[in-house]
Amino acid sequence: MAKVKMPHAGHSKHLCYLSNIGYQFSSPKDYKALLRNGKFYCRVCGRVAGRQSSVCKPAKL
Repeated sequence: MAKVKMPHAGHSKHLCYLSNIGYQFSSPKDYKALLRNGKFYCRVCGRVAGRQSSVCKPAKL
């Protein structure tokens, strides 16, 4: 299996990447925990997360 090149450090833990690989289906409880108490949104994909570290380009809601 080829290694996937990430666009930036930490991207493999961001909601846009996790959604693209189906994490919301394979680990729904863990995925929902990332969304809980949403305080930040990603200026790239628009997803909302509880921590700014869970999105690529965070902005406060």
